[in-house]
Amino acid sequence: IIVRQRGTKHHPGENVGIGKDHTLYALINGEVSFRRRRNNRSFVSILPIEE
Repeated sequence: IIVRQRGTKHHPGENVGIGKDHTLYALINGEVSFRRRRNNRSFVSILPIEE
């Protein structure tokens, strides 16, 4: 679990899933990245770890 939230303050980006209660969770192991994109929305992504 990356973020527990009420509503979608943060939106899911790459490699991130969203639960029915708007909880964001990682689909793969990696580094968490928060970014602001279109319309000033915050997106959370997971960047894969390079081996």
